[in-house]
Amino acid sequence: MNDSLKEPITLLVCALGGEGGGVLTQWLVDAARHAGYACQSTSIPGVAQRTGATTYYIEVFPVPLARLQGKRPVFSLSPVPGALDAIVSSELLETVRQIAGGMSAPERTAVITSSARTFTTQERMQLADGRADSADLLRVVQAFSREHHVFDMDALAKEAGTVVSAVMLGAIAGAELFPFDRTDYENVVRAGGGKAAEASLRGFARGFEMVQTRSPAGWAASLSTDASAAEDMVGSGATGTALPGAIAAGFPAPAHEMLALGHARTREYQDEAYARLYLQRMHEVLAGERAADPQGGHAFAITVEMARWLALWMAFDDIVRVSDLKSRASRWQRVRQEVKAGDDDLLRVEDYFKPGAPEFAALLPPALAQRVLRWDRRRVQRGKAPWALPLKIATHSVSGMLALRLLAAMKWLRLRGSRYAQEQAMIAKWLAAVIEGSRRDWRLGHEIALCGRLIKGYGTTNERGKENLLHVLDHLAHGPSPDSAAEAIAVARNAALADDAGQALDAALVRHGAPPRPLKAQPIRWMRRPPGAPGKA
Repeated sequence: MNDSLKEPITLLVCALGGEGGGVLTQWLVDAARHAGYACQSTSIPGVAQRTGATTYYIEVFPVPLARLQGKRPVFSLSPVPGALDAIVSSELLETVRQIAGGMSAPERTAVITSSARTFTTQERMQLADGRADSADLLRVVQAFSREHHVFDMDALAKEAGTVVSAVMLGAIAGAELFPFDRTDYENVVRAGGGKAAEASLRGFARGFEMVQTRSPAGWAASLSTDASAAEDMVGSGATGTALPGAIAAGFPAPAHEMLALGHARTREYQDEAYARLYLQRMHEVLAGERAADPQGGHAFAITVEMARWLALWMAFDDIVRVSDLKSRASRWQRVRQEVKAGDDDLLRVEDYFKPGAPEFAALLPPALAQRVLRWDRRRVQRGKAPWALPLKIATHSVSGMLALRLLAAMKWLRLRGSRYAQEQAMIAKWLAAVIEGSRRDWRLGHEIALCGRLIKGYGTTNERGKENLLHVLDHLAHGPSPDSAAEAIAVARNAALADDAGQALDAALVRHGAPPRPLKAQPIRWMRRPPGAPGKA
């Protein structure tokens, strides 16, 4: 082919903030120049709060400058949908976003993507499970790419002790997208010098080998291995937590994994006695399910679901819990890794808290807690804002860490607090409803157990979820027909998770013969007009 008729090789790189997308682009530009090729790169910044990635567009003319006889190719400043030779992305959903925008052409574009997921703001905002299904995303990549390489770049980067951009560079080199030698890439990385360059070269080698040793057409193997890797990342994989043999003997095998996690969580949250209370409650649930399904035809799904949601509810967040999590050594190590702090770097970490009257009252005895809450309500009725204590704690300092550890050591106070008593009373009511429902009909018990999904978050979100659950139990769980009660609870639960305003839930309640939730009084706050402000028109 005549050199003058060749077109540039086009590559779109997608990276999240802090992943080194700019460094990766500079490496590619330097590698092209080192190899003697003309190139150009542009970038489009992303936006904050995980609503998009920063994209980098790179064009390389595949003819060495020495053969162009002084001529210079003309490059484009932005990618053209359907005209990309390759897309490289560090996050699976970002890859699919680019494909949805028409960037990938099935007959032309090679796709190299990580199976890792960093959940978007929209996924996190959902009351129910808002995560995009990784298997569906992988199938989109398969359908809209000429060839595809899918593996967990994030895991390889952590193994190498580097950032994901180094692994992405290795994958680009391994896929032979550009007419460069491996040494061209390695030389530009090595030019950085120091330990960072050594770690980047390790990450580069892992990405290179991953692509080189995998056939682009080997989608079936890629789908099975990387879908499981993505599943592990979202919290469904094994964690290494083992259920003690004596405890495991009392429960069916399908419940062991979730029960092990729940037992470990409640024990770590409070103590061994609290973990025994969790197991005692789970034995009651199992007995109720066996009464409805002695043969285990439903794989003990009620017990499995209760093992999950009961542990989460019993380990509710409070001041003690937050202080414990904020002051753990593992958290400090994670922060150092996230900011890429070296051994000689000074790191300051300041945590901001704003506990209000309910948080302090939670650790007080019920009588005293009610006095504190009444005092705060009177403040609000007088037009003042709810009382809160803004705090800024320097976690990197000895005094700041001691303050958090002192609060974290107050687990004994939690058991004597008003919130503990309230939470345990509500848990007992839900537990009794599950057991009673299971004895009436297996499906009814299962639907009530699934209502544990309503309890999530903290503050008003958590309170609203508990109020919704109790309202459903009071008005729908005792219907004359188990089938109709189970159906009504399923509809109400899905409606409660559909919107936080509760309009869908109220409509579902009325439709099934239950009263809507009672209106909650909201204080009216009168604001004094500032001096000099214009009056009414």
